[in-house]
Amino acid sequence: MADIPKIEEILREIEALEGVNEAILVSRSGMYIAGKLPTSVHPETYASMFAVLLGAADTASAELKETLSSVVVNLENSRLVAIPDGPKAIYVLRISKELKIHRLKGILAPFSARLVELL
Repeated sequence: MADIPKIEEILREIEALEGVNEAILVSRSGMYIAGKLPTSVHPETYASMFAVLLGAADTASAELKETLSSVVVNLENSRLVAIPDGPKAIYVLRISKELKIHRLKGILAPFSARLVELL
């Protein structure tokens, strides 16, 4: 069983990083695991949307014989980024437009190592 309080603590640490506004963790099957959601969203719908989005992008990248790094949704004032975190989870982050997406994998690596033990 996942240790939700410890996962929430890690996600709060991620949200404290410059340029990260919200961080949630979603299962690859689309289940909301933990994290701060925007107030206007339904947790299950929001979570499953990113699992489907990442799954479709993963299929497309496999057809091209490449590995998926992330899926980015550019919004008017921010970006939503879905980043695979191993075989079980997906980070979904709302970030500022200024944060460089290519840096996120490296920034998240130490957090990912801690999350593996908790899932």
